[in-house]
Amino acid sequence: MSFMYNPFPYDDPRPVNRPELTENATKSIVAGSAKAAAALAGEIAARMKKDGKNVVLAFDGYTTASWRTFLNLLGQRLALAGIPLETVDFDKEVFKSGKEIDDMIDPLLEWDTKKDPTLLFGKIYKGGYEGFVDPEKAGKFKAAMTQAASGRGKAIAVFGYGCLISEFRGLYDIRCYFDVTPKESILRIRNGRYANIGKKMPDPANRIIRRCYYCDFEVAVHNRGDLLKGGHIDWYFESDHEDDVRMIPAAALDEIFSSLANYPFRCKPVYLEGVWGGTYMKKLRNLPDTMRNCAWVFDFIPMEVSILVEVGDTIVDFPYFTFVQKEGVKIMGEKCVKKFHGYFPIRFNYDDSYHSTGNMSIQCHSGAAFNKAEYNEFGRQDESYYVVVTGHDAKTFIGFRDDADIDQFCKDIEAADTQHKPVDYMKYVSYEESKPGLQVMIPAGTVHSSGRNQVVLEIGSLTIGSYTYKMYDYLRLDFDGKQRPIHTYLGEKTIVRDRRTSWVRDNIVQKPRLADSGEGWEEYIVGESSLLYFSLRRLEFETACQQDTKGIFHVLTVVDGEKVRVRSLDNPQRCYEADYMDIVVVPADMGRYVIENLGKEPIRIHKTMLRDGFENDPD
Repeated sequence: MSFMYNPFPYDDPRPVNRPELTENATKSIVAGSAKAAAALAGEIAARMKKDGKNVVLAFDGYTTASWRTFLNLLGQRLALAGIPLETVDFDKEVFKSGKEIDDMIDPLLEWDTKKDPTLLFGKIYKGGYEGFVDPEKAGKFKAAMTQAASGRGKAIAVFGYGCLISEFRGLYDIRCYFDVTPKESILRIRNGRYANIGKKMPDPANRIIRRCYYCDFEVAVHNRGDLLKGGHIDWYFESDHEDDVRMIPAAALDEIFSSLANYPFRCKPVYLEGVWGGTYMKKLRNLPDTMRNCAWVFDFIPMEVSILVEVGDTIVDFPYFTFVQKEGVKIMGEKCVKKFHGYFPIRFNYDDSYHSTGNMSIQCHSGAAFNKAEYNEFGRQDESYYVVVTGHDAKTFIGFRDDADIDQFCKDIEAADTQHKPVDYMKYVSYEESKPGLQVMIPAGTVHSSGRNQVVLEIGSLTIGSYTYKMYDYLRLDFDGKQRPIHTYLGEKTIVRDRRTSWVRDNIVQKPRLADSGEGWEEYIVGESSLLYFSLRRLEFETACQQDTKGIFHVLTVVDGEKVRVRSLDNPQRCYEADYMDIVVVPADMGRYVIENLGKEPIRIHKTMLRDGFENDPD
């Protein structure tokens, strides 16, 4: 699932992972759509030569997957062998009508613009692709496929979302899955290349994306997980580029993911512009000049990013969550997988307002009970800010002032929304003077904002969606010259009023305290609270620092220094080199590892891990 609404169309080529793979695995991958079609046509021809019977193939895939180009190429190759190819559109043959599907999904979406001015929210649909199946049509389809399987001399390709769900899985001789990274999926939607399930024509892009989040992405994610965990795929296709797919046999896919889960790894970031966006990350990462700014770097938001893997002579770009669905226990640990329903439970991004036009919006987020009741959502939205870089007069806003009249604040922000009156927000919202190393925890319901002229590492809980309620946005216009909508209704329902300056400084802005030390290194807790299920640490050293996952994953961010190597102590070849502000995941199964300084400056590493006893916290 994805909540990116407008990712910048740039692929960062640098974070490539290089796990050790066997020659059999690397040679079994077919790179390029024409070559892949030829290889699959060869398999079909070999099957027919053996027994003469028709070969029935299934092509399922993640939301926005497109099979047309590949099927055309496959048809061409089969024609050269004298084998006709017949195609069957599964969704048309088996699913309910578009109106019936709309009648199921539309009531789950919020249509009241007072509550939700951008029509962003809704409730998660939990019925899977199975809920879209028309029983009568399904019966006819199964009968037709059974009859086709007894014929001779041709190939039949069934394509469509959900064609590999358990009810129909046994009908096929060859099962193929076309995966798409979250960023590419959103870009296809924005480029007019996708209409929601049941739709003949696409809606406006933001409406499509909302329905995808609450329905299309949801059912696709769970279907993919079921197929991967059950070993129900014969061929996996990395299909971000229709004319250049990578076709991977199931055994090779298993080996790639199993090996990768033994290494420290880094994901491929996604970059987004924003009206308050800054310049620091754009310069640091050498982002394209065509970017207006870089407001967000989704460096490691698990449902948004992908992971680049070098496999022989080619690079494969996998959705990160595909990797998690296959190797979740090795990556996260068994207790974590069980507690968080298989989701990677912490997300990481940079918010860049360095030399920007202003602050982020004043906002708050909703907690677990609210998310479950309002959105049918699993997960709460806690956050934290770790200040990495600051310019002059940078501030981090957190909580209300001790003397704030919160009722008046609510009246003022409503007047700003309806009458366009500016708000003297400094009368109400408390702040901390920002400096590198400041750690601020932001439990759900806490009013907050990252101020102008800084870069913060934002670390948040398992929020799968984006339940951010903008309460005041300085009457700012968006890139189209329209005033940005805010969410006073939802914000006022979810703010926790007693989180004021005194409470904030006693509870969620903490002084670092020593947690552990060794030869030449120290580890400090910079933020830990029963209100958050993750613990925020900082490692400080000159040369090297030894650590041990003890069955719980670590996420490391180089917040000061030039370059480090994260290396397994038991298997030294398993390592990853990280530059300043790179984010590296150390899998739970890694055990003992060392972080080595490859530069001249002292090193500061921000380390995030699950808090002791997290598995006993209420959901």
